Amino acid sequence: MTAITYRVPQKRHLVTELPGPRSVALTERRCRAVAAGLGSATPVFAVDADGGIIVDADGNSLIDLGSGIAVTGVGASNPAVADAVAAQAHRLTHTCFMVTPYEGYVAVAEKLNELTPGDHEKRTVLFNSGAEAVENAVKVARLATGRNAVVAFDHAYHGRTNLTMALTAKSIPYKHNFGPFAPEVYRMPMSYPLRDPEGADGVAAANRAIGMIDTQLTADSVAAVIVEPIQGEGGFIVPAPGFLPTLAAWCRMHGVVFIADEVQSGFCRTGAWFASEHEGVVPDLITTAKGIAGGMPLSAVTGRADLMDAVHPGGLGGTYSGNPVACAAALATIEQMSTLDLNARARHIGEIAFASLSATAERLAAAGHDVIGEIRGRGAMIAVELVKPGTTEPNPELAKAAAAHALSRGVVVLTCGTYGNVVRLLPPMVIDDDLLREGLQILDEALTPA
Repeated sequence: MTAITYRVPQKRHLVTELPGPRSVALTERRCRAVAAGLGSATPVFAVDADGGIIVDADGNSLIDLGSGIAVTGVGASNPAVADAVAAQAHRLTHTCFMVTPYEGYVAVAEKLNELTPGDHEKRTVLFNSGAEAVENAVKVARLATGRNAVVAFDHAYHGRTNLTMALTAKSIPYKHNFGPFAPEVYRMPMSYPLRDPEGADGVAAANRAIGMIDTQLTADSVAAVIVEPIQGEGGFIVPAPGFLPTLAAWCRMHGVVFIADEVQSGFCRTGAWFASEHEGVVPDLITTAKGIAGGMPLSAVTGRADLMDAVHPGGLGGTYSGNPVACAAALATIEQMSTLDLNARARHIGEIAFASLSATAERLAAAGHDVIGEIRGRGAMIAVELVKPGTTEPNPELAKAAAAHALSRGVVVLTCGTYGNVVRLLPPMVIDDDLLREGLQILDEALTPA
């Protein structure tokens, strides 16, 4: 990987306990000003971030193994992205593409048409968030097929809008008391090898879901099947081999739009441009966001030209969708991913992480503390599912305690999972090997009984 010159030393360094006094004071201000319904994973306030380091308001330098939930894959404050944002902001911050279009939007669409799986003719439309992209993908599928039903899966997360809450599986915190939700959404079983009766047989898991679709709906009523190739908030669940290709083949056979939600798994995160590629799956529509623009708000729906062009003029869009500054950031981000070969880098990160976490699991099991039920993921999208010793019973208490311990030692990790028992790692793909290993060593400590 080509070297990046960082403004901030790429070293963990603590000068106070966490949270420090300035973060505590800012938390008090926050409580008086910000709605209580908005949570935060950590009690520290960031003032700077660069590469794999976050600097908080008290001057502590923390190892970032979260990337703002898979957003800053090219590193926080990547110089090329920051320069592109500054240059664009000096020229043009907004006109609205629906009023006066600009080249940057077209260039991002061209790049996404090129990079996403499949060599068929494609079209792209840009939005602001992953939820917006998902909602618009469903709109496209329904209009193009003339059907209403949408199939989603157990453990899925697709967003916080009304429709995407309906698609999302987990109630608390995402859906609780926010209903009623959008109709004509049907949930089917996901392939979850650790907990499935089919285990690693993805074809059998897919056929179980397809059988339920055929029984409950019939294929000719289904507009779309939407699935995360690797589930995000649901626990970084990697479906068993054969699950996604079998679903995609059934969709093709019945004229159902296959939507891959790659909001969290896209843009080199799994060691390929998109997670769908690992099994050669070519979605009809693909939704992207998060890592697309290095921290600027941008999302997209990319897909078959016949589907995308079926929508009447004016049926898609939004005031800020495809903002020129965000487009400039996206073009610079994608260029950095190519220049730095972040697909290879993500695979390298995965090798380091899996080796370290496997050693942790073996050591803990040998000591009679076999709390790691599974280590899974691809590339730089890695998860540790924690269980009660000697069982597969979820252990959310340990996940919470491990994340808190890691933070106290200056490492930011995230938790997730339907049962709240998964520690997930999403390091910037430019993170230094030594910094990554240090973070993993602290996670090892966090999982070790006192």
